[in-house]
Amino acid sequence: MKDLLAVKDHRHYPYPMTPWVMTQSWDDLLFAHWKYEPEVVRKLVPPQMELDTFDGAAYIGVVPFKMRKVRPRFTPRLPVVSDFLELNVRTYVVVDGIPGVYFFSLDCASLFAVEGARTWFHLPYYYAEMSAVDRDGSICYRSKRADRRGDAAALEVHYQPSGEPFIAQKGTIEHFLTERYCLYTVSGDGTLLRAHIHHAPWPLQEAHADFVYNTMLNPIGLEAVAKPHLLFARSLLTVEWPPEVVPTG
Repeated sequence: MKDLLAVKDHRHYPYPMTPWVMTQSWDDLLFAHWKYEPEVVRKLVPPQMELDTFDGAAYIGVVPFKMRKVRPRFTPRLPVVSDFLELNVRTYVVVDGIPGVYFFSLDCASLFAVEGARTWFHLPYYYAEMSAVDRDGSICYRSKRADRRGDAAALEVHYQPSGEPFIAQKGTIEHFLTERYCLYTVSGDGTLLRAHIHHAPWPLQEAHADFVYNTMLNPIGLEAVAKPHLLFARSLLTVEWPPEVVPTG
């Protein structure tokens, strides 16, 4: 991981000097983002966070991908628990000048990951029945939430890259939507938490996607009806730190 940690000039702020605790690879990932008026999204985000916008618009993303090589530090990879599918619904926020991601939901095909992330990261994970099949370069991705703790939500999308890899430049919509190095969440007692993440710049590609159905935004009272902004990433290695309390007041 020394080589990964040495790549840091692209970050908005330095990563923590405390030891990272987990590593993951995010593979065959689709960023599908829909634009909304800020006041629509603002009411869905906890008040401790400032909504982050681009050119006066808020964005909500539906992001299906494959989790690979998931393991705690000093622990070997175990294929049964280290590789699984994940699908998140997210928007973008700022706290104390540090931009990050806020998750409305995270659907996952691993019960172990769902319960672990709920316990240790205080994130709204849900178990889902999921599959992803590569058909001549197009990924056929399906998810149906099976967790009674969440409202019904499902997705079927067929997607593939359609351009050469590039690194997003600062000030672009691609950079705004992808280059985020922490997540924010709120624990059950209302404590604001921040969990830091590190990775190299995203190796992005333009993408094509056909949505057969998409009800992932229904639980937050929205629909994904307009044409989305689409990006693809083949693989990205990451390291994570445990959540920390963000002082408020």
